[in-house]
This record gives sequence, structure tokens and C-alpha cells, in this order.
Amino acid sequence: MPELQAFQDAFVSALAERTATPIAAWLPEGEAEPAGLSIYRNTIAKGCVDALAANFPTVASLVGEDWFRAAAALFARQHPPRGAALLAYGEGFADWLARFPPAADLPYLPAMARLDRLWTTALFAPEAEPLAAEAFALDPEVLAGARATLHPSLAFAGFDSGLPGLWLAARQPDPAEMMLSPEPQGILIVRPADTVHSRVLDAAGLAFLTAARDDATLGEAITAAAQADPHADLASLFAALIADGAFSGLDLGDDR
Repeated sequence: MPELQAFQDAFVSALAERTATPIAAWLPEGEAEPAGLSIYRNTIAKGCVDALAANFPTVASLVGEDWFRAAAALFARQHPPRGAALLAYGEGFADWLARFPPAADLPYLPAMARLDRLWTTALFAPEAEPLAAEAFALDPEVLAGARATLHPSLAFAGFDSGLPGLWLAARQPDPAEMMLSPEPQGILIVRPADTVHSRVLDAAGLAFLTAARDDATLGEAITAAAQADPHADLASLFAALIADGAFSGLDLGDDR
């Protein structure tokens, strides 16, 4: 078994480093580069590119198939997968795009990749039953002192411009003319059941979720939302988050 493990590790290194040197000890005398090794490399490379295309569909749709697959092949060569499963492959792709010279004229592209990554993360997040509105039918003082547990699939982020709206528009089957709003926007992505849902999040909603994530009580989170936008309809904001399936637990503070 130790010998088999050593060979497997060396074989993986040979694929990643694109040289047969790590497996030289197992090669027949005089054979420097087995022909089959390139087949394995090409198969893995295609699998990585296909996985990136599946995990970053918005980026692919914005730049076109040829551009995307060429960039994805370079990323895969520099960042080979750590395991056989490629369902969530692409960690670091957004940061890589930010440093990729051909993407310099597309400054929105790394953000599109980060949003795609949030969507994929939500898709593969652990299952949890979202709380229904009835769970929050409590005495106002009790509710204000409670702490809500965010659903494990919930992802949210804020941006200095309307990148979330651009991302949502680009993901439509037949996107109309896409315009980038200069106004700040947030994004909410969650999978309370079988389907991932996404929507633009305003300043009040972003402030509420940030406070809840940081262990604030619901009363404190509502206060943060009001401070972020004094004109926000806080009751509607809270109801919308419940309808989104944003919460999976409620701590009433009995054990604190």
C-alpha cells in the first residue's frame, strides 16, 4: 500500500507539473514520457474547463465561449483541482481574473465571477429547513431580543455599484440591453429548498443581514437597517427575508 500511495501521489504530480519526472522511478528503462500521460492531462484539462464553464456561466456568457475556454485552460494549468470532484471547482478564479491581463478592459468581470461563486456555494451548501413566518409570531420584546440563525446556504454581499443587477440581467435566458447602475447595490442568494434564488438587496437589507450574521439581536439588526436607510419599510424588509427563507433558527436567549 505505501508503494501504491507513493505512485498515486507521484502520478498526480506528473499531471499537475506536466512532466514525467515525478514518476521516473516507475517507468521502463529508456522511456522518458509515456504517451498515455498526455491523454490523462488532456482529459483532466477538459474536465476543468467544462467545470469552470458550469460554475461561472455569467462570466462565460459575457466574454464568449472561445475567450472563456482559453482563459479557463490557463487557470486550470496554474491551479489544478485538489481532488477528483469538480462540482465546486474554481475557488480563486475571480482573483485570478483580476490579475489576468486580457481581462483588464473588463473591470466588472472579477465581480461577476465572485457572484457566480456565491451562487455555486449556495447550491452546494448544507440542507436546512427555513423558518416560516409563524416562528416569529412572538411577543415584540421577546422577538427583539432573539437572535436569528441565517440559513446555511445564504450568501450576501454589497457592491459600490449596480453589479448585482448586471449579474442578474446577464443570467437571464435572453438578456435585454444591460446597463450598469452607478448606485450601490447588494445581492442576496439563498437555497431554502431545491432551487437557488437571487435578488438585489438594498442598503437596509444588507445592514440587517450583516448585523444578524455578527450575532446581533433582531432588535439590533432592525436598528442597523433603519440607520442604513431611515426611509426603509422595516416590516416589509423583515417579511421579505422570511419569505426568502433567509433564517433557519431562532435563539430566544433562554440559555444566555
